Amino acid sequence: MTESEKLPVLAVVGPTASGKTALGVMLAKQYHGEVISADSMQIYQGLDIATAKPTPEEQDGVPHHLIGCIPIDAAFSVADYLSLAKPLIQEIHDRNHLPIVVGGTGLYVSSLLSNVQLAPTKQDPALRQQFLQYAAEHGNDALHDKLKALDPQAAAEIHPNNLVRVVRALEVCTLTGKTFTACKAESHQIPSPYRSLVIGLTYERSVLYDRINERVDQMVAQGLVDEAYAVYQNEALRTAYHAI
Repeated sequence: MTESEKLPVLAVVGPTASGKTALGVMLAKQYHGEVISADSMQIYQGLDIATAKPTPEEQDGVPHHLIGCIPIDAAFSVADYLSLAKPLIQEIHDRNHLPIVVGGTGLYVSSLLSNVQLAPTKQDPALRQQFLQYAAEHGNDALHDKLKALDPQAAAEIHPNNLVRVVRALEVCTLTGKTFTACKAESHQIPSPYRSLVIGLTYERSVLYDRINERVDQMVAQGLVDEAYAVYQNEALRTAYHAI
């Protein structure tokens, strides 16, 4: 596939409260685009306030995809996201519109644009719980040492306190018999079919913190406490919320 044959994709990334939603909408209106969310929390149904889902007013008539489309008690992985986002990019392109990926989940964006090929996800909840229990009893560094023994390169790239990624790396090593690093390398063998431009938003830290604090105040005013209490009262939703 030549560069000119690749599908054009625009991506807007950045930290919380950096203005990704507004910029994505502005670009979509300017370049006849449609937004594909790359937010691992907004994809779930419910928790509209807590996950800062764009309101109809904020969407301003621009089509938005992959927001509130997955039941909150359903497991959802990067592989699941790719299986939904890739066909959407093709569909939007076929409508002669520009696919605009907007999100704060960097793993989703990078996996999509670099065309990561993921084998059917192997997961073992019981094994994950064993690793988490080990960390609870012996500390995050002790669990990280286990990963260091199996895959030193992955351990060097993952902070000991990033338990989600440490546990996932250990899970992959244990279930596949390969290192997490080797599995990642295998997933990048097919070139990306996308010609992408990534716009990264940033702010001075103090300004960004002020924006985040302001957003939290707005969330509380919009009913964040009531939304959270509704989840707390529902045991199934409470379990799912802690899982994600």
